[in-house]
Amino acid sequence: MITPYLMFNRECDEAFKMYQKAFDGEVVSMQKYGDMPPNPEFPVSDSEKDLVLHAQLKLTESGFIYGSDSNRDLPDGTKVSISVELNSEDRALKAWEVLKEGGSVYMDLQPTFFAKLHGSVQDKYGVTWMFTVS
Repeated sequence: MITPYLMFNRECDEAFKMYQKAFDGEVVSMQKYGDMPPNPEFPVSDSEKDLVLHAQLKLTESGFIYGSDSNRDLPDGTKVSISVELNSEDRALKAWEVLKEGGSVYMDLQPTFFAKLHGSVQDKYGVTWMFTVS
């Protein structure tokens, strides 16, 4: 499945409420940074616990958007990524290797508490791809 993924500078919750109102949408899920299991490699300060880690909003019968608050300041124009959800680690690794060549890795493709593999890479054309293997 491929879904637009919107990144925000501390305003994801507010933006998703507006989008929900605009489209009579349904918030399918909204996880906050404070909901994550503690991880010394990714400490979460008290001021960040209410920020959105991952949200899913159903806009139409079959149309969704995902979103989260970034841990870095994002200028306008860099707030949309393509989220690719796969059930094959091999397919994800193949695509990852091709897209990272000449690009920039934001988060290594690695196991996480919510997926077998997850990572984010910007390809050499400036397009940001987020991979999740369940």
